[in-house]
Amino acid sequence: MTSEVLGVILTAAIVVITVAISLAANRTRRWIETEFDPTAYGMPPRAALIPDRAGPPPAGSRLRETQAVADAAWKDDWRPAAGYVAAAGQDWEERWSRVEQLTAIALTDDAWLRKWRTAEPGCCDAAVVEADLMVQRAWRVRGSGTARKVPRAAMASFRAQLPPAIEAARRAAVLDPADPNPWIVMITAARGAGYRRARFRKLWAELTARAPHHYDAHWQALQYWCAKWHGSDRAMMRFARRAVRNAPTGSPLAGLILQALYERGKANPVEEPFRALLERRRLKTATDALALIPEHDPHLPPLRHLLAHHLVRARMWKAALEQFRLLGPWCGAAPWTDRADPATAFHAARGLAAARSKLNTGPGLQGGVSKQQVMIR
Repeated sequence: MTSEVLGVILTAAIVVITVAISLAANRTRRWIETEFDPTAYGMPPRAALIPDRAGPPPAGSRLRETQAVADAAWKDDWRPAAGYVAAAGQDWEERWSRVEQLTAIALTDDAWLRKWRTAEPGCCDAAVVEADLMVQRAWRVRGSGTARKVPRAAMASFRAQLPPAIEAARRAAVLDPADPNPWIVMITAARGAGYRRARFRKLWAELTARAPHHYDAHWQALQYWCAKWHGSDRAMMRFARRAVRNAPTGSPLAGLILQALYERGKANPVEEPFRALLERRRLKTATDALALIPEHDPHLPPLRHLLAHHLVRARMWKAALEQFRLLGPWCGAAPWTDRADPATAFHAARGLAAARSKLNTGPGLQGGVSKQQVMIR
């Protein structure tokens, strides 16, 4: 057989396979649009989906507390804010969460923060909020687009604002040497400021000496090591795998690999569906790890959304379907929020998991998908 004939046969085979896959995908899409009943799989109907949140809101008491802090701040009373952060003690994850909330309040009006800084110049918490506010203001100027989409003047302003923010965070670190929060501000700003790797590693060593398993700190560092900033896919994955290996049982840090896979997928959308098939072992490990994270942990819902997405990519249909059940109506998280209509993207993904799972419904469930309803390819 000549090479020309072999080439024709191979091309024809590729065309046939491509057409078959396309037809199967179209049949599945039609079934999702016209016949898929989520309630038959223990999931809420399409009309009940909530695209505004990743998961359930905090308890009412927590919401009332944070609202009271905001209301007092907007009346120029900084004392409730100071007490709010201090009440977290040395729970550094919780303390950082409260710092971020105060920064969000200050972004709308920071008069109360300036009064706090004047009244308590030696308070690390006030200094950290001030430094974080400087970083967040700089990032607002830059925006969230890729570097080439940012106007030159905006990028110049962004980069000019970061060194003073880093210095403000360094001064905050002196006020409480045990607090990792100033160092989180520094590594966030260092990414935007373009710190070289050796310089960044020094900041990271200071941070992890104070809080070795801090999830938000690791998320910020992961951004530094990803290809779109100052690293590469390989460097990012290596960083994530190391963090997962060292994560304590029940820590959301065990799910950091899901963030890394998501970043890699955004950078390589064509390759990622094929790469995902090679990640099944890690996804199984991540599934087991997420099951040990307390339900009230605010990091759990976003991680669960990413897990469901990656399980679909890896064609682990039944495992994906279980995550969609656990997510319920909430769909306000990545990767669904990358789309114009998060609820539609979320619904399509869970419909695909249902269609391809060939799942026989268990007790309390009705319906299911037969081979006659959806052609599985």
